[in-house]
Amino acid sequence: MNAQLIFDYFPDLTDRQREQFSALGELYADWNSKINVISRKDFQSLYLRHVLHSLAIAKVCRFDAGARIADVGCGGGFPSVPLAIMFPEAQFTAVDSIAKKITVVQGVSRSLGLENLTAVNCRFEQLSQRFDYVVSRAVTDSATLTQWVWNRIEKGCRGTLPNGILTLKGGELAEELALTGKRWTIFEISRLFDDEFFSTKKVVYTQR
Repeated sequence: MNAQLIFDYFPDLTDRQREQFSALGELYADWNSKINVISRKDFQSLYLRHVLHSLAIAKVCRFDAGARIADVGCGGGFPSVPLAIMFPEAQFTAVDSIAKKITVVQGVSRSLGLENLTAVNCRFEQLSQRFDYVVSRAVTDSATLTQWVWNRIEKGCRGTLPNGILTLKGGELAEELALTGKRWTIFEISRLFDDEFFSTKKVVYTQR
């Protein structure tokens, strides 16, 4: 379990970012021993299956300073924690209805000194603020997610893609995406990262 995998794909990280990514393994090992948010089988591949997977979004869209990003159903902090390290000038709100998962995100964030990440224990619909982007990973089907967040995303462009939704998905998506009534762009993660794990993984994007 080694952060070198991240450094290989993102060679321009600052020393501070390298320190933070390097610390993730030990921090999540400690928290996972208390509150299980990552399966034991998956944990041995933390940097590949969770950290690097989250950072596929960073390969697709770079967020501007001041951009507001919500991670809906953040679980243990993926993709929001790796993205908050990657984009220290952007503002992240990690949302999950399960309190113990937010406890983990808050603990990891505090240890890393991530002042640009706020973890909130509630349903997304209970938040009052608006965002430039929504990110998520394996939370719900695309039509449901879109229904939850669409009217809370500001139009504009606070990154290298216009404001919108960026989700991490897998498998065949044509039917699921068609039900949303939106136009989606699919980015194959296998073209970004060279590992068999990503062979069916995708970043799926729609513009607000």
